[in-house]
Amino acid sequence: MRVLGVDPGLTRCGVGVVEGVAGRPLRMLGVGVIRTGADLAIGERLVLIERGIEEWLDAHRPEFVAVERVFSQHNVRTVMGTAQASAVAMLCAARRGLPVALHTPSEVKAAVTGSGRADKAQVGSMVTRLLRLDAPPRPADAADALALAICHIWRAPATNRLQQAVAAHRTTNSARTTNSARTANQARTTSPARPTSTARTTKGRIS
Repeated sequence: MRVLGVDPGLTRCGVGVVEGVAGRPLRMLGVGVIRTGADLAIGERLVLIERGIEEWLDAHRPEFVAVERVFSQHNVRTVMGTAQASAVAMLCAARRGLPVALHTPSEVKAAVTGSGRADKAQVGSMVTRLLRLDAPPRPADAADALALAICHIWRAPATNRLQQAVAAHRTTNSARTTNSARTANQARTTSPARPTSTARTTKGRIS
């Protein structure tokens, strides 16, 4: 499995590609940051992010794209920019028919470090260890992107089994509903008709 992790941001958008399967050593294929100038218009910055992500998709041909799920923060301006960059990443993936997975920061931290409250230094340290790197990727956005890719590789098997179980449950329920409706319809069709009474009661006259 080859996954492109994207840590969305307007000024720095972290990107990292990891290959491997759950339970086996993982391999980093590339890591970096797409940067845009704060003095540029928002539209120009989003175009630069789109071009950067497209270049990474062309270069590494991932099978999945994992993007950090954006949560509301106190700084509305910051979260809006992050959400816009996230949307660009999802658009680039969807345009190519690539599956997109959204992972919360706590999910990523828990998957990589074992604690959903780990700080960036702990995440960077574990990413370095798991991918057998010489040093933690810099800046932290790059390490976060790799952590997203690792998280998806490790969580994907369990997620797929859950989705398959849900789909099977829905199929079973649908089949039961269809069979019940068919049985009820057949019962109504084959039940004997009730006889209609045509007898009339007449009162006799007294002469």
